[in-house]
Amino acid sequence: MKPISVVVHGALGKMGQEVVKAVCREPGMRVVGAVEQNTREDSLSLPDGSGKVALSSDLDKILTDCHPDVLVDFTLAPATRAAVPVAAKRGVNMVIGTTGLTSSDLDEMARLADKHKVGIVVAANFALGAVMMMHLAKIASKYFDYAEIIELHHNQKVDFPSGTALTTARAMAQAKGKPFSLPDSEQGQPPSGRGKQVEGITIHSVRLPGLVANQEVTFGMAGQTLSIRHETINRECFMPGVMLAIKEVVKRPGLTNGLETLLNLQEA
Repeated sequence: MKPISVVVHGALGKMGQEVVKAVCREPGMRVVGAVEQNTREDSLSLPDGSGKVALSSDLDKILTDCHPDVLVDFTLAPATRAAVPVAAKRGVNMVIGTTGLTSSDLDEMARLADKHKVGIVVAANFALGAVMMMHLAKIASKYFDYAEIIELHHNQKVDFPSGTALTTARAMAQAKGKPFSLPDSEQGQPPSGRGKQVEGITIHSVRLPGLVANQEVTFGMAGQTLSIRHETINRECFMPGVMLAIKEVVKRPGLTNGLETLLNLQEA
């Protein structure tokens, strides 16, 4: 079977480098090109010693020259917004892990995927443990009226709350069928300084060096609490989810939002 050919957008970033290494290790895949916004080099040496691939700041040129099956994008929201129509027009499937994307961005991705008959997998978090954390939080949401989220990330993360925390809060409220209850002291008051309120859930954002990406969802009711926590040690934890998405996106036209469908998780 022909290997799945991959171009990495943001290949010199921290996540991009992990993706390049992971694809090089994965049987049935190969890196065929790389894109980086500010680069003076015209090639990227692959970490497994198998050779070099074309590197450029010109996404359209790389896609035209390399003819990849999949573009993997872990960049910033403006860069992703610019990249999606270019890749869709070229008939390239996409796996996107960029945070800070809006519902309007997702609607536009769905439109472009349908128009150009490509697959796009977008996920707020590619760590399989984080996906399970969100899934379990949805199940628990049916039984609790109060919940808060603490999300902890490295100090270079520019958006807050994190995309994972926002996705979790909205999914919890959807599973519950209504917003959560705020503390009595905050009922009917403007959003407090404790954190961003989403569907009655206060999200606390921590940004410190030494962290990668962690999240804890805590539920409370009279006499008891329930906490569901996911911790990451390094960025390698995201790669099994990314590899799964690359394998699946070539078989799934249209937009897939989140890894839940790929993991066959039933709705909470």
